[in-house]
Amino acid sequence: MPTTERLDSCNCFASRKAARLITKMYEDHLAPAGLTSSQFALLAHLDEAGSASIKELVEALAMERTSIVRALQPLERDALVDQAVDQNDARRHVISLSAAGRERLQQAIPLWQEAQAEFERIFGAGLAQQMRESIRGLSS
Repeated sequence: MPTTERLDSCNCFASRKAARLITKMYEDHLAPAGLTSSQFALLAHLDEAGSASIKELVEALAMERTSIVRALQPLERDALVDQAVDQNDARRHVISLSAAGRERLQQAIPLWQEAQAEFERIFGAGLAQQMRESIRGLSS
């Protein structure tokens, strides 16, 4: 059943639908590594940042706190991330990538690159870059 005219002209609906379809594409590629797209983003961010608090992850990834906590649970269970008390502030907990997490990320990166290539085959590299730049503008 097609969508209604109102939904077809709605920017919010279009962007959310696109996000769901793109997420599915990436998660199909990441499935052999046993990661969701959110988990991949968390591991990739922690790999580059070194460590981060939940609050910092919320800000960096533009995700809800509950979504981050939910995505971290299996990563902690599988010992892909470590959580520790911040040495400078005992009230603050920081999450970092474990050695197993680095290995899993290295396994997932070629799968993610395949998803990137598929996206760019469908939409073109120029449009993909333009989309990323436009989205970065939303958060600044």
